[in-house]
Amino acid sequence: MSHHYSGPDITFPRGDARLDFTDLYAFPKPGDVGRSILVMNFHPSVGVNPPGRTTTEPFSPAALYELRIDTNGDAIADITYQVRFSPSKDGGQTATLRRFEGAQPMGSSDGARVLAEGVPVSTGREAPVTQAGDHRFFVGRRSDPFFFDVEGVMNGFKFTGADFFADKDIFAVVLDVPNSALGSKEVGLWVRTLTPADGAGGGWLQVDRGAKPSQTPFLTGEQNEAYRAAEPREDARFVAVFAHSLEHTGGYTPEAAKRAAQALLPDVMRYDPSRPASYPQSGRTLTDDVVDGFLAILTNGKVKGDGAGPHRDLLAGFPYLGPPHEDTPTQASR
Repeated sequence: MSHHYSGPDITFPRGDARLDFTDLYAFPKPGDVGRSILVMNFHPSVGVNPPGRTTTEPFSPAALYELRIDTNGDAIADITYQVRFSPSKDGGQTATLRRFEGAQPMGSSDGARVLAEGVPVSTGREAPVTQAGDHRFFVGRRSDPFFFDVEGVMNGFKFTGADFFADKDIFAVVLDVPNSALGSKEVGLWVRTLTPADGAGGGWLQVDRGAKPSQTPFLTGEQNEAYRAAEPREDARFVAVFAHSLEHTGGYTPEAAKRAAQALLPDVMRYDPSRPASYPQSGRTLTDDVVDGFLAILTNGKVKGDGAGPHRDLLAGFPYLGPPHEDTPTQASR
């Protein structure tokens, strides 16, 4: 898993696949060094615990889906792209894309600039693109670009290279933005999903968040729920649970496990638009083999790869993700 199945015991946050953040990618736009591509993926088409297909509704209309951008290195968001979705109607949803600058109360839309609204969520093989001023925007079902031999890791790290995700889909939010929209230097990126809080008090809950692949499913242990609800600036408090997981899985000494855990936190992806993307140095491309690097850390160098490789269905142009393996049935046809 990358960030798929980020709830406890390889489940979905709050039991809802639509809230599950799976991957973040950031890379310079091919052929245009003045622009960047930002990809946020959610909602795996298939669950693991329990196994089976997930709901056909792409996104939760009650939730907020946000890309957070730190421009000054303090692990606090200075820019936010927020996407909210309509309730399903006649089998379809529409999206509204907003941008905030500066501090923002959780769940608030006050002070936001609406970049696009009423954008249909794509569920077929075509990838309609919306021009939103100097931004381009796609939202819809696509082939999951992540690659990993999931059965191998569940079988004691005995890998065969069988890619669990080769025929799976996700629901993607893809932005094509001018680099000037990200600030003037290296930035920190992460994604979060929010839902209304239960009870009479109202407010919002952060039910998933992350940036770096594989950390949440493998390293958060008994602190999984607290970790998903936390902000990156608070991540020092999770060094101990990360270190415990690394000691258990990789056979690290306590001191070495602590150093390795500190290197993984905060859970923010560094991205410099002026450099070629390569994880973990800067951003992440759709073909970066992030699993091999993580397995080497997780096992203290005992396992260096799973044998799975990049998918061949990626597109040369926006939104870059391959077409879905099957169209989503409409709500009415279920």
